[in-house]
Order: sequence, then structure tokens, then C-alpha cells
Amino acid sequence: MAVPFLQRNFQKELEQLLEQLTNEGRVPSLLLHSCCAPCSSYVIEYLSRYFNIVVFYYNPNISANEEYKKRVEEQQRFIREFPAVHKVNFIEGDYEPDLFLDKVKGYEDCLEGGERCFICYRMRLEKTARLAKQMNMDYFTTTLTISPLKNSYKLNEIGLALGKQYKVSYLLSDFKKKEGYKRSIQLSSLYHLYRQDYCGCTFSYEQRQRQKN
Repeated sequence: MAVPFLQRNFQKELEQLLEQLTNEGRVPSLLLHSCCAPCSSYVIEYLSRYFNIVVFYYNPNISANEEYKKRVEEQQRFIREFPAVHKVNFIEGDYEPDLFLDKVKGYEDCLEGGERCFICYRMRLEKTARLAKQMNMDYFTTTLTISPLKNSYKLNEIGLALGKQYKVSYLLSDFKKKEGYKRSIQLSSLYHLYRQDYCGCTFSYEQRQRQKN
């Protein structure tokens, strides 16, 4: 009997796939959507043992141009400095904040983690899936599941659907498991990475400021 989606253990399923790849002696290609250097740090450390990774930085949700540039530079710096098992490459996507605002029109007042975020997930994952297909990558996935504030079930649901649509395998994940989030904090400290306390969009920034006051 199939396990209901909301009861699936994505980390366990990922581990089973990684064991299979190791036993087969294969090192597939992976297009890894990254939201920022801190979140990517553990994911790159973990997955670069099993995949040839191309990090795809596509985050039109980041409202401020200066913030966007700072995060891009930190992502590139981490990739340069981290001794990955297999070489990690980098692609920067288009910076399209106006497109993001158009997509989430009508959802501006949603709390972080709600429907506005789901639209954002799909926007970023669809661009990743499309590029993965164009590049003939074996898999695609996102670092977003490492965050305790992100809905891993929704991310994996969207990712699987897009994988079927674009005919490229989606790599299931819940990177916060096995102390992945804790390790990302350790790596961020070790590499002196710039860590932000909001996802990037103006709506989450305003919500975080209200929580502080």
C-alpha cells in the first residue's frame, strides 16, 4: 500500500536513492536551485559527494537590488571556497522582481508560509525544472527545504509535479532533517557567510520587522 504523501519520509527516500547511486558507481548531474549561500552550504556539502552540481541562483522574490547582489556574491564566494568532493558550478538566473510582484498580486497580506509563498515556490522551481530539461540534467531540486520556515511537503509536491511536466527527475528532500539546518549554521559561521533573517521579499521583511518591534 502506498504511503500517503503527508506521511512520506523524504529524507529516508533521499538516502535510499543516494545508496543506490553509490552501489551503481554513478555520479549524476543535479541542477540545485539555491535561495542563498547559508542554506546551500550544508546541501552542497551533503550532495556534492553524490552529484555533479550546478547551483542555479534564481530568486526574483528578493525586493532590494542591493540585497540581491550581496546574496549572489556570497553564493559565489562559498562555491569558490568550499572544497566540494565533485566540482560545483554556478549559473545566475534573471533577476525579475517585477515578475514576482505580478505573480503574487492579491496575496500581499498573506503571512509568511502561506499561499503567497507557495506561488513563489512554484515560480522558482518551474524556472529550475525548465532549465534542467534544457541542460539535460539528471535531477533538479532546491535548497529551500532546509529552512524550518518553509513547507517541505508543498515544495516536494510542486517539485514532483514539475518533474513530470518537464520530464526531468525531481530530487526529493527535507534537508533540515539529520541536523541539516544546524550544520548550515555551523558552516555559515565557519565561512563567515552573510545570514539574513527574512526570505527576501518586501512582505516577509515587513512581517519580520513587526515581530521585532
